[in-house]
Amino acid sequence: MTRFASLFIWMTLVLLPQGLLANDSLIRKAGSLDQWRVIRQRESKIIGGKYKCVHKLQSGDTLYDYRDFRQGENDILAPCNITADILGVVKVSNSVTPEPRNGGYCARLEVVLEEVKVLGLVSIEALAQGTIISGTFHEPVTDTKNPYRKISSGVPFTYRPKALRFDYKAEVGNRMVRATGLSPKKVLDDEDYPFIQVILQKRVEAEDGSIKAYRVGSGLKIFRNSVSEWKNGETVEIKYGDITGEPDFHPLSGFKQGSTTHYCINSKGENVMVQEVGWADKSETPTHLVLWISSSMGEAFYGALGNKLWVDNVEFVY
Repeated sequence: MTRFASLFIWMTLVLLPQGLLANDSLIRKAGSLDQWRVIRQRESKIIGGKYKCVHKLQSGDTLYDYRDFRQGENDILAPCNITADILGVVKVSNSVTPEPRNGGYCARLEVVLEEVKVLGLVSIEALAQGTIISGTFHEPVTDTKNPYRKISSGVPFTYRPKALRFDYKAEVGNRMVRATGLSPKKVLDDEDYPFIQVILQKRVEAEDGSIKAYRVGSGLKIFRNSVSEWKNGETVEIKYGDITGEPDFHPLSGFKQGSTTHYCINSKGENVMVQEVGWADKSETPTHLVLWISSSMGEAFYGALGNKLWVDNVEFVY
């Protein structure tokens, strides 16, 4: 049971090469969500041996093995559609999918329940959150220990946008579910909603390779109501400096610590924690951008089944 439960882990954000600076043109191109690449990955025979589609935000021909996929320098955004390879058992999951829109594509992010069937019987159920992040995922997933350590959060970014603009629609209002694969699925009383978050950080690396971060800018929108028709040009204001005194401050905008601490690759090639230690001055210039779009506010294996968020045309306003 534990072996198969380990096939699922939900993470976010990985670092692009240190030399690449994410500029407005790259973000606008990635945020159009028009370029998608398919990996037709075959799962292990013990769990069915079927081919499953894994969608990546990248142009290119269809691939037939996750090991042939490489994140490109200009691939700023990545969906949490990943492949796990635990003790030789290969399993994929796909909770972010492209949908046609206005001659191109948008992205549908949803909370889904993944089932692992051994010999035709359901062995475990694990919940997966549809998420798009600025960065790249470490693949394959090989265990469930410390999920955030398996990702490097943030891309180099030195701009000071006023807001994030995007198109969206949403289906919300479902109850939180816990499904870890290690115990029976349980419906909880907690509320859960999709959200979009912008985090601008000034990161400082010490001689020993450790990294501290000061929060420069913050933006957050929680989608608490269903919107059945596309709403175009929605904006999220990015506020600079210490925002804890703002009347609409939400804990989700606080520093990332504990189980949600971000990690990144330092200049030595090591995967280290990004310790958010304080609020930067309002006039400070950031060094990194964390953009997080998700169908759930819950931690790994938690979320409201049925929550969906469609997004398109993600870009900054200056």
